[in-house]
Amino acid sequence: MTGRPIRHWLMKSEPEAFSIDDLRRRRVEAWDGVRNYQARNFMRDGMRPGDKVFFYHSNCAEPGIVGIAEVASDAYPDPSQFDAKSKYFDPASKREEPRWMLVDVKFVKKLKRTITLDELKGHGALEDMPLLRKGNRLSVMPVGAAEWKYILALE
Repeated sequence: MTGRPIRHWLMKSEPEAFSIDDLRRRRVEAWDGVRNYQARNFMRDGMRPGDKVFFYHSNCAEPGIVGIAEVASDAYPDPSQFDAKSKYFDPASKREEPRWMLVDVKFVKKLKRTITLDELKGHGALEDMPLLRKGNRLSVMPVGAAEWKYILALE
């Protein structure tokens, strides 16, 4: 691990596809299928092992932060981009120059309750969070250190 400070992130997953309970069972999982360049860049250029992650359930009845995970690897090529049978296949991506990257994510804990999107929106201290910006649909985004501490105190 380098001498840089721990960074904080939020990663979204649809619970029907992969939930916090799935991560708890598997312990460590490759975060595959990211097909947005900005989200990919956050994983490739920003994430390092040891960084902390809010696990967020999206596109469900009660979207919100449901757990905490940790980045468990440096970024590496997402193998699904090369698999013609995968829904994440990208015929333009080449093994010698992969377009899509992923990181492994390790389970830390499930929160006692969901900190809902509506609840987060009600806290002025969080108004600058990328998650709460109108039109932001990124699945991977940074969380400021002050925002991280503030949200942890809500649990």
